[in-house]
Amino acid sequence: MITLEQLKDAEERTAALKRYLDIDSKRIEVEEEELRTHVADFWDDRDKAEAQMRKIKELHFWIDSYTALEKQVEELQLAFDFVKEELVTEQEVDQQYEAVVKELERLELRNMLRREEDKLGVVLKINSGAGGTESQDWAQMLMRLYLRYAERHGYKTSIAQILDGDEAGIKSVTINVEGDYAYGFLKSENGVHRLVRVSPYNAQGKRMTSFASVFVTPLVDDTIEVNVETARISWDTFRSGGAGGQNVNKVESGVRLRYQYKDPYTGEEEEILIENTETRDQPKNKENAMRQLRSILYDKELQHRMEEQAKVEAGKKKIEWGSQIRSYVFDDRRVKDHRTNYQTSDVNGVMDGEIDEFIKAYLMEFAGSES
Repeated sequence: MITLEQLKDAEERTAALKRYLDIDSKRIEVEEEELRTHVADFWDDRDKAEAQMRKIKELHFWIDSYTALEKQVEELQLAFDFVKEELVTEQEVDQQYEAVVKELERLELRNMLRREEDKLGVVLKINSGAGGTESQDWAQMLMRLYLRYAERHGYKTSIAQILDGDEAGIKSVTINVEGDYAYGFLKSENGVHRLVRVSPYNAQGKRMTSFASVFVTPLVDDTIEVNVETARISWDTFRSGGAGGQNVNKVESGVRLRYQYKDPYTGEEEEILIENTETRDQPKNKENAMRQLRSILYDKELQHRMEEQAKVEAGKKKIEWGSQIRSYVFDDRRVKDHRTNYQTSDVNGVMDGEIDEFIKAYLMEFAGSES
């Protein structure tokens, strides 16, 4: 059974969380914000009204979540005392303690995600590395991993563009992941992922190493202002390939957006190329491509901010975007993150989307330095 020290630790962490979140102030604030929704012309400006409702929803999340946690801790305290009177079992106390710790960790991690972009969804792009079929198969395995992760967390996903491999797997895929704080959690996945396994595509049964890169960009919404210069945009249309019936092959529903980007800080120019075949509706695909462009431009601004912050905090340990971050060694039953040194032997679980512990380790070590 849990010890008295463990109970006290849970109580102290809960009290500390209340101070960090300033729950008492949030309770006063939510009452004031809700009063503003009662005015007669509140919905006249829909965008402003929806922003107000999102603000209230966020306040309620913290108040309701903390209130529920506080109740769980009180019940744990009672259960701990009732064991002596044999009103509850030691196993029941341990189960309640595990539930309290799990909820504490969930709120503590969420509290770390304070940056403007953390609350947004994600544009997640996976590219296979050199190595042909083996790397393309690895890219497809990563695609499944992130789709399963999103499913576990109730996130909505859509595949904006996918390029199949020559024999198996995929060369690249772009996935939109929509849901609260999807970017805040999945930003830890940005970088190069390394696979070591006995390849099923090698006749000699040799152990092979493959690489795939994962790029994570905030999926911007209407609350984020991004400057897009329409004069720098050009469009092409094309017939989508793959399954989907005759309409897919006969109608030019696929769109290709080209944007001549000029870096406002360095003056360097580059062409941003985005393809979207998400739907059979060309206007809808254009809308989706524009949203991806806004996400890329927003991410470039974030990269600049991160570089400036890195100059200021040159002495701090930093994560270089695009560096090798994690190794998946199948025959050794090991997945290891090279930034945090967190590792697990549950390879099957990880490949099925169970990456929460990796994300947690990353946030515990690096989220504080991002604020």
